Amino acid sequence: MKIAVQVRLLPSPEERAALEYTLHTCNEAANWLSQQAHAKSERDRTRKALQGFAYTLLKDRGLSAQPALHVLRKVADAYTVLKGNLKAGNLGKPGSERRRRAESKPVVFRPDAAQPYDDRCLSWQYAAQTVSIWTMAGRLRGVRFVCSEQARKTLQSHRKGETDLVHRDGMWFLIATCEVSEGKQIDPAGFIGVDLGIVNIATTSDGKIYVGRELNRHRRCQLRLRAKLQRKGTKSAKRVLKRQRRKESRRAAHINHVISKSIVTEAERTEHGIGMEDLAGIRERARLRKPQRVTLHSWAFAQLGQFIAYKARRAGVPVLFVDPAYTSRICAECGHTDKANRVSQAWFACRSCGVVAHADRNASRNIRARAWKLWRRGAESHAPAPVRGAGRGRTITASGGRTASPALRAE
Repeated sequence: MKIAVQVRLLPSPEERAALEYTLHTCNEAANWLSQQAHAKSERDRTRKALQGFAYTLLKDRGLSAQPALHVLRKVADAYTVLKGNLKAGNLGKPGSERRRRAESKPVVFRPDAAQPYDDRCLSWQYAAQTVSIWTMAGRLRGVRFVCSEQARKTLQSHRKGETDLVHRDGMWFLIATCEVSEGKQIDPAGFIGVDLGIVNIATTSDGKIYVGRELNRHRRCQLRLRAKLQRKGTKSAKRVLKRQRRKESRRAAHINHVISKSIVTEAERTEHGIGMEDLAGIRERARLRKPQRVTLHSWAFAQLGQFIAYKARRAGVPVLFVDPAYTSRICAECGHTDKANRVSQAWFACRSCGVVAHADRNASRNIRARAWKLWRRGAESHAPAPVRGAGRGRTITASGGRTASPALRAE
């Protein structure tokens, strides 16, 4: 399976200027090629077709051979993603204004959009923790990078494939793809059901509750702070807004890593599989009042599911995603289904057998039962559909194995 490992570069001012100029030049070339590709038919937007007419022109713009090929692939992949989104209806129905806007203009790349590198353009010196990297100003040698010892060992042992150069919030990063082996899948003695929520981020069928009070409080504070700074509108307020960006998402990702590691470790220890709800499309299905929409759209349930899935694959723990319908209304003891069973967010009281339980715990037991039933029918362990990988927005999936899983940052 493939995971992504991120390291931070520490370039000197001269190296920083060369890297910035390189990104701007590559993305300027990508925008030029995108305009050319937009004017062509869909079959003329493939990698092979674009290379046939634009490779020499890109080299004339100052790009070397490999960077020119990566620009070609980046543009071709962007139009492939656009075509997939249009086909799936993610950009509106046919004839809608949103879809018309998406189809009427070429794909645009930011000046600082990530640029992929391969081993011909980038080499690693792990012991010295430096890299040698191609730029428009020539080869930069001895550019320092920093990372954890675990990340360095993973890079040295498993790095394979492309690496993305990323400029974010004034900092420089390399995000490398690593091919790691999956653990030998266990034959589970049972399943741990995991119910996902907003008040309680995750509740397991063995009684463990990961409350979301701290994270939700942090999100409300950040929301009030952003609103206050946006109303103020001064230069200093904008500087603070820029400094605060992505702070909330980083905190949520850290909490999701901690929760997913705890759940997978417990499943590995007890030789159990993990059953989770398949919540794909919940944001489109849910109908909420305006004050509740921010809470729903801040809910990082998909990320938590992906973290659990890839950590479980490394540990050899099977993961099944089950139909979430009525899991909060079914009594885990007698199977009676009634909307009135869910008394409140926290409490469940069966109208048939009289059992009183924690609502999320009851739902997690229903998820556990569905996962075990699926497994006994012969269902295979699987991960959610691949998501956009780090860097330039491409999708990275695992090669081999039972199913594909997204490349995720190792932690």
